[in-house]
Amino acid sequence: MSTTRPTPRRALCATPRTLLAGALLAVGALAPLAVAAPAAQAAPYCGITWGSLPKVTGYDTAQSPITNVRSGRHTCFDRVVVDISGDAGEYAVRYVSTYRAPGSGQALSLRGGAKIEVLVGNPAYDADGDATYDPANPAELVGTAGYSTLRQVRLGGSFEGQTSIGLGVRARLPMRVFVLDGPGSGQRLVVDVAHRW
Repeated sequence: MSTTRPTPRRALCATPRTLLAGALLAVGALAPLAVAAPAAQAAPYCGITWGSLPKVTGYDTAQSPITNVRSGRHTCFDRVVVDISGDAGEYAVRYVSTYRAPGSGQALSLRGGAKIEVLVGNPAYDADGDATYDPANPAELVGTAGYSTLRQVRLGGSFEGQTSIGLGVRARLPMRVFVLDGPGSGQRLVVDVAHRW
């Protein structure tokens, strides 16, 4: 007579428990991956989101001549201001590998790790060809000692109704460009370059 042994009851119950425990362990191991939040992105420096791409409105010119170039230091950026006796012409401001004089194309040196070309659609002379802006040292339009970003501001020249100004800056950093009214009936072209990204 052959007898078969009945399967112990514990063995039948142990298998589902083992499977359940293994499943819970696997879910527990994966849970941190499934619910991990993406790393928080750092806020931009001083809220600056300008970028470093060219800022261009065009190359049309206006008859109102340039009268001065100034600069200023701010908490988050350095500023260059081009004073114009009337309406500002269009502008093109961009980073360049080599800064060149208008007309001749001669390479002009600029201190700093990066160079910005500022083309203003206004001449630095009047209708008679007389200079309206004649700096004592065209290679040093403003003093930049103590500035965080600006290293040099240089007059490249004025040619065919446009004026070129070169900015030597510490590195390729975010910049913005805009036009403000005043003083008086004139306007100002403003170029701000951030201290850092």
